[in-house]
Amino acid sequence: MTRDISPPDRAPDQAPGAPHPRETARLYGQTSAESDFLSAYNAGRLHHGWLLHGPRGIGKATLAWRIARFLLATPDGADDGLFGAPPAPETLDIDPEHPVARRISAEAEPGLAPITRSLNEKTNRMRDVIVVDDIRKLNRFFGLSATDGGHRVVIVDSADEMNTSAANALLKMLEEPPARTTILLVSHQPSRLLPTIRSRCRGLRLSPLNAGDMQAALAATGVTLPDNMDRLSALSAGSVGDALRLTNLGGLEIYGELVAILNTLPGLDRPRALALAGAAAQRGASERFELLLNLIDTVMTRLARTGATGIPPSPEAAPGEAQMLARLAPNPDRARAWAGIAATITARTRQGKAVNLDPAALVLDTVFKMQETAAG
Repeated sequence: MTRDISPPDRAPDQAPGAPHPRETARLYGQTSAESDFLSAYNAGRLHHGWLLHGPRGIGKATLAWRIARFLLATPDGADDGLFGAPPAPETLDIDPEHPVARRISAEAEPGLAPITRSLNEKTNRMRDVIVVDDIRKLNRFFGLSATDGGHRVVIVDSADEMNTSAANALLKMLEEPPARTTILLVSHQPSRLLPTIRSRCRGLRLSPLNAGDMQAALAATGVTLPDNMDRLSALSAGSVGDALRLTNLGGLEIYGELVAILNTLPGLDRPRALALAGAAAQRGASERFELLLNLIDTVMTRLARTGATGIPPSPEAAPGEAQMLARLAPNPDRARAWAGIAATITARTRQGKAVNLDPAALVLDTVFKMQETAAG
């Protein structure tokens, strides 16, 4: 049988089921971050490096592309021209018919260099990290652009995925930035970046979306909204990217089944547990398997939080969840037990994936560990 090694059908900086960030004109729920950037721009304090950070899927990449369009399409206020300086811009919005916006949409803007994980030509698969050659491409980009005189923008998405050599190469550019250049780093976990990279960037923190912004953002993608938005909001924790993943992969149903199984602990409904594990092992179910592991981590986090606070998180993310959380985590001692087993399961899962352990076996092992904890 020939193994399928075709490249993925979406870019590495694109959430499943969502348009690419360069195609997303509207950004929801991040007015404060946009305002902070615009204030710095209008005050003449445009830093050469910006670190856009916050949880995954809340609009960091969309904001980076909005900033790129704005910088490349907006005349420099210092260039007064015949009629004096233009008024200070009040928004990052750029007309989609503007030549810069059209070129960015067509991936043909010479003043913009997006850096993501690249395709390994030997395996025809996307690399797991951003490598040094991906960053070194910027040397040619800066060299070709130097005589133009316009602004240049680099987007690194995500900066967390740079290996050590790539990070060091980018650090040199941040230490000696080319003139009229802005480097935008998208980061889900800024603590993973070199401290020297963080110190040479101005931070711009984005926050999880509230329920109203979440619903508006999802509607804008064209996805069919679930009947119970409260449960989706609870599971996605304000992340549009996670909400799309949950919606497209049946995450609410998977979490509901997981909660139903946990409701049988410390006994165990083995047929349901076997069915859940079997579904994770089906051919082509790799994304659902990853989602299930994330949902297991989520439920253990909610168990630990319930035990620590004495109150189950609200709203429920699945029918019967509140009762299950209160029963299995009634006090701080049980909260510590669930937090401890969560760390153990995460390590065992990482090891199991590294040695290509059968997904069904990995899921069953995880359920049995949770059963032991519930019985403790």
